[in-house]
Amino acid sequence: MRLIFNGTSHGVPEPHRRCSSYFLEIAGSWYLIDMGTGVIEDLIRRGVPIERVKLAICTHPHGDHTDGAIQFTDLVNWYFKKADPAILLPDERLLEPLKTWLTLTGNGKPPRADLRLGAFGAGVAYEDEHLRLTAIPTKHCADSYAFLIEAEGRRILFTGDLRHPDVDFPAVAFETELDLIVCELAHFSPDDCVRAFDKTKAKRILHSHINDGRWAAALREQCGRAHPYAYGAAFDGMELEL
Repeated sequence: MRLIFNGTSHGVPEPHRRCSSYFLEIAGSWYLIDMGTGVIEDLIRRGVPIERVKLAICTHPHGDHTDGAIQFTDLVNWYFKKADPAILLPDERLLEPLKTWLTLTGNGKPPRADLRLGAFGAGVAYEDEHLRLTAIPTKHCADSYAFLIEAEGRRILFTGDLRHPDVDFPAVAFETELDLIVCELAHFSPDDCVRAFDKTKAKRILHSHINDGRWAAALREQCGRAHPYAYGAAFDGMELEL
């Protein structure tokens, strides 16, 4: 399993970071976690056939996690017609406006009948022969979720955006051994995070969704300390084999 950090910025892009976007590649199949940037362009630049994408899903409705979903869905709808990904959004109220957008930009033609556009809630949101994704509610906003990914004997937790680690850090991290936690660093300090991290059963923890201007100094300080897990920060284009 390969994890690619396609975009690691906070609510707006920065010169060296784009908005939230992650790719998982498992046995030739691709899974998109958050689409805050032009993910379909990035896949094409990488030479990834869009037909290999099995899932595109967003942790919550904010634009820095969903804006690329419009372009992705649009091109899958009218151009990449052999592609058959599940496109899952965290609130069913997003579906009708998206379908209307597709209809209006398609000269009045409704989205193709086999377009797998849907919504999810708490619990197992997606499962196939390679991967199981469980959505865990958080308190960042209405319909915000963390994702527990289980694949190839590995477990990865994407926290999504949180209200605060003291409030809604996913309990599964304290109960289950995890190979990796990808935790946001936009809304609270690294020191706040480490208090929660120290209670987890994680082997490695990486920050993403990073506000460098706000937390750069504190992050450098924490990265210089010893932790009972591998600890650090992700960057755009970073790849991990798990």
